[in-house]
Amino acid sequence: MNAIPYGKQNITQSDIDAVVDVLKSDYLTQGPLVQQFEEAFAEYVGARYAVAVANGTAALHLNAVALGVQPGDKVITTPITFAASANCIRYCGGEVVFSDIDPHTYLLDINAVRQLLEASPKGTYQGIIPVDFAGRAVNLEAFRQLADAFGLWIIQDSCHSPGGYFMDSKGEKQHCGNGNFAELAIFSFHPVKHIAAGEGGMITTNDASLYQKLLTLRTHGITRNDSLFQNSIAFASGGNPSHFPESQQVYPGWYMEMQNLGYNYRLTDFQAALGLSQLNRAHNGLMRRREIAKRYFEAFQDQWFIKGQSGVAEGHAYHLYVLEVENRLGLYQYLRENKIYAQIHYIPVHLMPYYRQFGWKEGDMPHAEVYYSHCISLPMYPTLSSEEQGFIIESVTDFYHA
Repeated sequence: MNAIPYGKQNITQSDIDAVVDVLKSDYLTQGPLVQQFEEAFAEYVGARYAVAVANGTAALHLNAVALGVQPGDKVITTPITFAASANCIRYCGGEVVFSDIDPHTYLLDINAVRQLLEASPKGTYQGIIPVDFAGRAVNLEAFRQLADAFGLWIIQDSCHSPGGYFMDSKGEKQHCGNGNFAELAIFSFHPVKHIAAGEGGMITTNDASLYQKLLTLRTHGITRNDSLFQNSIAFASGGNPSHFPESQQVYPGWYMEMQNLGYNYRLTDFQAALGLSQLNRAHNGLMRRREIAKRYFEAFQDQWFIKGQSGVAEGHAYHLYVLEVENRLGLYQYLRENKIYAQIHYIPVHLMPYYRQFGWKEGDMPHAEVYYSHCISLPMYPTLSSEEQGFIIESVTDFYHA
């Protein structure tokens, strides 16, 4: 059996052809494929607008900037996530406040968040960043109601869940990133994600003003939209427009304005081509992930050594398949000896040395910490073969039965 990683990209000939076509074209950076990818992705998740950026971390950072996070602002998020979900607030000088997870779903526990909010005067907190961990969608309808009661914004971190959804109170599907409940949502196109673009990220929103902000923030804070220009036509043209007919009193073609302090967080055209090609078969990949998850669940549901697992949940996008097990370290090492490269998702962010300096310590997030002591992510990607999955299941079972 060849080595089996926990995640793996699937690059097809159509992907290669799409990238090669761009490499042969006149555009490598911000060409027409970027906008095509944005429009197609917005349609895929059901949002009005999408902004492609360099990576998921850049997406989070731009969201925090666009929402006006200032030094000292307090924002709530989960400790079971990749560090970027919290770091984006620190980039703006804000304060990250962690709240514990629901031990059954591994998602940010809305009841714990409510207790946190109710324990402080209104205005203490500015926002919430729920994370669709492993691909399970957060019930954002409930979080929206809570956020509105306390005057908070929401950034939905959906890096694990393109194509995922939850059922709202009316029994309707609410797809991750559709903009109906969160001001902004973000996705990642890292190679192990559902859609691979090498690197890359996407922001989705239904808010036109936030959309316009993001377009300039990702490109140094510069705009070429003449309807937004602040300097006069006279200044822009280097002369006095009154010397010309009224019909010619327009901004010259070269003119642009830097109106905010932005960043170079742009996606390239050839990355967009790869992402667009992968998006075309995203549904099939999602269905295959759910098939793999179902087999894992059925194989382990009655095993004595399982404390919990990512069960078959409606709307789950299954970026990861997580088990909670006894003797996690022993299993991890045994799997590696058999060339099965499982992974751990995640070390609680509040216990990273950087965040410990702000007073976070062991015992602060008991559910997250217990989860971390038992969790292990099994290989999960659409090209995982039935034979490979059978070998993984057999190896896990053999370790404990031995």
